[in-house]
Amino acid sequence: MAAIGPPANGTPLAFNIRMIVRIARLIRLFVLPLALSGAAAAASGLPAEAPPAPGVCAAMAENAEKTHRLPPQLLAAVALAESGRWDADRQARIAWPWTVYAEGRGRYYDSKAEAIAEVEALAAKGVRNIDVGCMQVNLKYHPDAFDDLETAFDPSANADYAARFLHELYKSRRSWGMAVAHYHSTTREHAVPYRKRVFALWQDERRRAAEERRQANLARMAERRAQYLARQAERAARMEERRAALADAS
Repeated sequence: MAAIGPPANGTPLAFNIRMIVRIARLIRLFVLPLALSGAAAAASGLPAEAPPAPGVCAAMAENAEKTHRLPPQLLAAVALAESGRWDADRQARIAWPWTVYAEGRGRYYDSKAEAIAEVEALAAKGVRNIDVGCMQVNLKYHPDAFDDLETAFDPSANADYAARFLHELYKSRRSWGMAVAHYHSTTREHAVPYRKRVFALWQDERRRAAEERRQANLARMAERRAQYLARQAERAARMEERRAALADAS
């Protein structure tokens, strides 16, 4: 799994002390309330946190692409490279919002609460290099990206930050290929394979989007045809009624 790495100049930053303070605050603000709310839900028989819509990361990526003027489907492809997981129901890989990557492995959780709890647990044992959300924003190298973990795991906020970061890389690199590569790493041996992977996914996403547009156009044409035929049938029925009325009158 890939992740947003160091800032655009490629120079690693020491872990920001503000992030430590922020994590401590998050433990107080979120972990206990989440635990209590989960226990209350279980005791009351109410359902736990509703699962996200399967395409929420893709939808938020599309919104961010438009907002920050990224090429269509590019950020969606990055999301698939970052947090993609197999969805058996859809028979396809989808980007997953409650994804955490640390200590060399990815974790996919069923809820935001579980993902936040995992980040808190990792931070409590001293792990700092943690990637979160649809776009796997790294909390060590981007300590000021989000106000708190609730925001970090919000698909819209996560995608928006990633889009802004990618666009800044494009402005400095003057190439979407370089921007995508350096989104992941400024080390060539990591950056080049990542760029190739994302571009392959991007091609797939563009084909998928084109097919969706084609199917939507066909559906609109079919609907218009059905409406036309319905109007024609209604007109024919009225004419038949008039003929019948005239026949009765005569």
